[in-house]
Amino acid sequence: MSEESQILAQRKEKAESLAALGVNLYINSFKPANSAKELLPKGEGLGPQDADPEGAVYSVAGRIMAMRKFGKAAFCTVADTSGQIQIYVKLDVLGEGIFETFKKWDIGDIVGVEGTLFKTKVGELSIQAAKIVMISKSLRPLPDKWHGLTDVETRYRQRYVDLIVTPETRETFRKRVEIIRLVREYLNDQNFMEVETPMMQPIPGGATAKPFMTHHNALNMDLYLRIAPELYLKRLLVGGFERVFEINRNFRNEGLSTRHNPEFTMLEFYQAYATYTDLITLTEKMISSICEKVNGTMKITYQGTEVDLTPPWKVLTMDQALVEVAGIDPAALVDDAKVMALAKEKGIKLEEKAGPGKVKTELFELLVEEKLINPTFITSYPTEVSPLARRNDQDPTVTDRFELFITGRELANGFSELNDPMDQLGRFEKQIAERGDDDEIHPELDADYIRALEYGMPSAAGEGIGIDRLVMLLTDAPSIRDVILFPHLKPETKLQQEVLPEKP
Repeated sequence: MSEESQILAQRKEKAESLAALGVNLYINSFKPANSAKELLPKGEGLGPQDADPEGAVYSVAGRIMAMRKFGKAAFCTVADTSGQIQIYVKLDVLGEGIFETFKKWDIGDIVGVEGTLFKTKVGELSIQAAKIVMISKSLRPLPDKWHGLTDVETRYRQRYVDLIVTPETRETFRKRVEIIRLVREYLNDQNFMEVETPMMQPIPGGATAKPFMTHHNALNMDLYLRIAPELYLKRLLVGGFERVFEINRNFRNEGLSTRHNPEFTMLEFYQAYATYTDLITLTEKMISSICEKVNGTMKITYQGTEVDLTPPWKVLTMDQALVEVAGIDPAALVDDAKVMALAKEKGIKLEEKAGPGKVKTELFELLVEEKLINPTFITSYPTEVSPLARRNDQDPTVTDRFELFITGRELANGFSELNDPMDQLGRFEKQIAERGDDDEIHPELDADYIRALEYGMPSAAGEGIGIDRLVMLLTDAPSIRDVILFPHLKPETKLQQEVLPEKP
């Protein structure tokens, strides 16, 4: 039996003995009137060993994080969502019965306390408990407070423990909530309307990733968890909503990495009568202002590298980036044969039907992406890899599209929208033909979206921003799993045996 299993067995025995003494281990009647954070300022006028002269009674509830037991007294530290406060428990105040029971409690137990404020000899504000009750008995030990959760997978798998013992984790997720709130505020101030579109869709549309598939019994039809909300949001432009956005989950049945989770959060927004250049301006203003509000500055450090988010941000075409960053001869980029040869030289495996636009994009991803540390918008993506973007009026081989890169990662993708139904139909058909027949998912043409465009969609621009990656950047998190409360992991095979009681 492991050491943790032994402690678990001992705590279960202790819980049974407390219950036998009449202690209710899981009550639902204690309602704290105060938080630890709001009590701390109340002790500012007290000196060491001073008691609150008004004798006001306060009540808090939280988890015991530390405990020092003496003969007739004990100190414990109780943590709630706002912070921590020390509790002083005395035999002659509580009475022998309650005090002796309290001495059997453990670090990790959730308790409720009522009492008055005072300061100890060393000047620490404390509550002298006039009443202390068990709210929830902890049967498992918390990790050692000096080492915390050192195993990364355990931190992700047991996020509830990680949140208890790791202040940095709690701060990351508080910042995540703040970042999403600020995104909403910014777009609301720009007169965008927040909407909700289907998460189960009859056709996997809006991107080329592999979807998750399910089946609806009553309708007797297959449905797909959405890859992106794009085509539904653009239907709303057709319907007359000129500025819309959605923050919600997308699902892609692909690999896991430090940048990818099968379930992730995206912001998508669309603005009628705008171009991709309008969204470039909006994006740099929105992200830089959010960074300043969250971190107090636009100059941050990400994994040891300084990043300056102060606008304006750099803008390069894909060809310019290949020349300036990768050092490719500009003459080679206008010669399709030289582009193909260069890709083979760099070891890029070309798909059978890949054209020069696709090959340029592969070269960019290999030679340029990871070198774009400070914010950089890459524009003029090849039409071949941009099936939903508007062609550039001067050069139809490229589109009015951008991707935003920071710290070598794509953070956003935006473009002037294609609203010509015949052009869109042709690109859908070409995309399906190039993809070929999938053993699991047969690609389908979204005829209803073409029908919507035939009613007329206003000129518009749209963009998607990865919320998880934005949070990673602004919280200095190395992995997407650090900013998702419950990331997907392989199943834990031994857990059920440990939790379920042995059969007689």
